[in-house]
Amino acid sequence: MWDNPRLLNLAAGFLVGVAALGCALAGIYLVLRSELLPPMRLQIMTPLGETTGEEIEAALRGRAAGNFFAVDLAEVRAGLERLPWARRVGVRRVWPDRLEVSLEEHVALARWGDESLVNIQGERFFAKTGEFLPVFLGPGGAEAEVARRYARFAQALAPLGRLERVVLTPRFAWQLRLENGLHLMLGRDAELAEARLRGFVAVYDKTLSRVPGRHEYVDLRYPNGFAVRFPELRG
Repeated sequence: MWDNPRLLNLAAGFLVGVAALGCALAGIYLVLRSELLPPMRLQIMTPLGETTGEEIEAALRGRAAGNFFAVDLAEVRAGLERLPWARRVGVRRVWPDRLEVSLEEHVALARWGDESLVNIQGERFFAKTGEFLPVFLGPGGAEAEVARRYARFAQALAPLGRLERVVLTPRFAWQLRLENGLHLMLGRDAELAEARLRGFVAVYDKTLSRVPGRHEYVDLRYPNGFAVRFPELRG
């Protein structure tokens, strides 16, 4: 080998490459650990509603430490995405010492049973709120459809009161309850149900509103009318 110029040149090149790589890694390490660069400052670029500054600080504890080159943006983003009200998170570095964060929060539309919430996009998320919200119930994966139908049902029922519960049964039949306690059975065809609902609202003042007593539920699954159950007539 020692008398072979070609092999000697290859070995020398290899050693030079290893030395250069070692110097580069050492330089990167020094830059990441350097105290000459200031630590990053966090700046929230979007207004916060449900999320507090304390929650953000707790979520980023140990994740946003270091200088401009040392902060791991993926780690910062992952920490913020775990916040209950965080829907979308954006993070970027700004030279020399600023970490800009944009946080889009969920806007709650309804409760999904007793364990979670649904936002205005029809997405389910896990958070808590003391705000009055309608309740949705339905099979898993039906959140967006229930949210979409809720908007249409609530608009149709507005003359009668506030819609407080929407149920999509395991058989995919729709059931509604107003804040005044009135239950409405709509059936499985949502488009047909909506048309019957509007027809019921149109004749309510001339029909059911004149009947004394409390109505337990109204069955709108009939093509040319509706049936009413009165609790005092059961038995």
